[in-house]
Amino acid sequence: MTAVSTVAVQIRGREFRLKTDEDEQSLQRVARYLDETMKGVEQRTGTIDSLDVATLTALNLAREVVRQRGGGGAPPSRRLRALTDRVEAALADAGDPPA
Repeated sequence: MTAVSTVAVQIRGREFRLKTDEDEQSLQRVARYLDETMKGVEQRTGTIDSLDVATLTALNLAREVVRQRGGGGAPPSRRLRALTDRVEAALADAGDPPA
């Protein structure tokens, strides 16, 4: 059985503590990618509302996933769904109302 640990990541200047059974470096790499993608969305669109930025970023990343799958639009893998669930739970736990 894989041990579960708590990993702190920084996304858009906020710290999120995530429970994971994956290695910390992998999760940090994913968080950096998300942070960079969100920053790019902010710069390209001029959007400052955190919910809007997160939604636009999610659309961009979902498009990447669909392209990687050959454009088939198949449902996300269990692993991707689990990661999405973790991020949504972390955001809900943060209790940060939309800006």
